[in-house]
Amino acid sequence: MTVFMFALAIPYHHWTLKANRIGFLVMYSLTFFFANFGPNATTFVVPAEIFPARLRSTCHGISAAAGKAGAMVGAFGFLYAAQSTDPAKTDAGYPPGIGVKNSLIVLGCINFFGMLFTLLVPESKGKSLEELSGENEEDSSSGNEASANRTVPI
Repeated sequence: MTVFMFALAIPYHHWTLKANRIGFLVMYSLTFFFANFGPNATTFVVPAEIFPARLRSTCHGISAAAGKAGAMVGAFGFLYAAQSTDPAKTDAGYPPGIGVKNSLIVLGCINFFGMLFTLLVPESKGKSLEELSGENEEDSSSGNEASANRTVPI
């Protein structure tokens, strides 16, 4: 997604020419494909993997709500930021922005940082979250001591 954002943004004037509109449509479609294939899928998979079982549903809901709030801020922010830098060329009722090209560059940078942060999520390697966090070690260690002190009649 980052690559396609930059591929749209850096030669943006090229894509605005009438002869290149089909290419722009293809590139923009691929951007949406990778948006749904990557970040959109991870918003459901990652919370299910990183939160402990006893808190998973609550934390997953909070995570989903935060993601939706971020999407709203991003959508409205892009609408304002993509306005022309020339006040005469902005849509009615909107202040001047940074332009579409610069907005796409900003989105590409945000996508890149999102990818880096996603790579920071620990890999579970088939272990449960409780095993990874050591959450059950206190319970199991006290249980082992009790069983070690128990005598078994013969």
